[in-house]
Amino acid sequence: MVEDNNWYELSAPAEIDSPVLLVFPERVKHNIALAVEMAGGPANLRPHIKTHKSPEVARLMLEAGITKFKCATIAEAELLAMVGAPDVLLAYQPTGPKLNRFVRLVQQYPGTVFSLLTDNLEVANEQAKAISTAGSRSGVYVDLNVGMDRTGIVPGPAAAELYRHCATLEGFHVKGLHAYDGHIRNVSLDQRAIACDAAFAPVISLQQSLMNDGLPAPVIIAGGSHTFPIHCKRENVECSPGTFVYWDQGNRDYCPEQHFEFAAVLMTRIISFPAEGVICTDLGHKSVAAENPITHRLKFLNAPGLIPVSQSEEHLVLRAPAAHTYKTGDVLYAIPYHVCPTVALYESVQTIEYRRLTGQWRTLARDRVVTV
Repeated sequence: MVEDNNWYELSAPAEIDSPVLLVFPERVKHNIALAVEMAGGPANLRPHIKTHKSPEVARLMLEAGITKFKCATIAEAELLAMVGAPDVLLAYQPTGPKLNRFVRLVQQYPGTVFSLLTDNLEVANEQAKAISTAGSRSGVYVDLNVGMDRTGIVPGPAAAELYRHCATLEGFHVKGLHAYDGHIRNVSLDQRAIACDAAFAPVISLQQSLMNDGLPAPVIIAGGSHTFPIHCKRENVECSPGTFVYWDQGNRDYCPEQHFEFAAVLMTRIISFPAEGVICTDLGHKSVAAENPITHRLKFLNAPGLIPVSQSEEHLVLRAPAAHTYKTGDVLYAIPYHVCPTVALYESVQTIEYRRLTGQWRTLARDRVVTV
């Protein structure tokens, strides 16, 4: 895509109240096409929908030939089923009420093949019993801890035992292994590849061990955005990046080798000048992900000299150069550092084509419950 330095500027910004998250569909389509190209075809992709949580974006992925998806919540899984996604992995280990909801989901949407994660014998037994008691069947992937220390079982003999046990459980169709390596964040692609290969080696060993036991070759689902360029070169590995669809400043900084385009932009307005050299906009905590330090929450596209100094629920205070010429009502555009939780702050995003507002996409799965 040829870069227009002012691609984000609206011809009629007065049409839209702020703060608002703008999404550019043509850029979204470009990013989907690039991910498919990098993966060598849609069959090697299982994109995570945590970033967009949108039926419209899911449909664009389906139109691009993508048939396998990954998600983290029951609401996201239901959204995918609602748009006709054939194959959905809930990349989460459901137990208790969440497991009951998963069973209802499987029953309510027979046209979608659902799978879940498990990482220990006790939970696997609970999951399989709930599913089989309901007269249903689910795919299952053993969740592996490859260094992130968040969930999963360390690949090795215990993981092999768990996998073999899952293969015996009524209600389960054991499918493969899930290895998320989100802890690998080296800016250098070479260093990232070394760390990624080291984390992935035990996964390959586990796969081979299971095949030596006479089991069908386990499918491997691996990686996220940071290791996507590495895993996408492997054979028979499903890659599951998510942020690529909208991209953000954090990933632009961490992954400069990836050429996804920014497709989601925050629009805010200057509302006050409370002191000399100080500007206040309407972009508060409720409008942009605030888990990072204040200097790494957003990056202005048309106001590089402004420095964030404080933020509250509805206000962002910025230090301005002494000779600035900003006025009340001026429109500022910014890229979030972390777009995924930023999207979740908006009930819908506004779509922009040819610099004009064309509609909106509902962020449907930001809700904890759709119907199930």
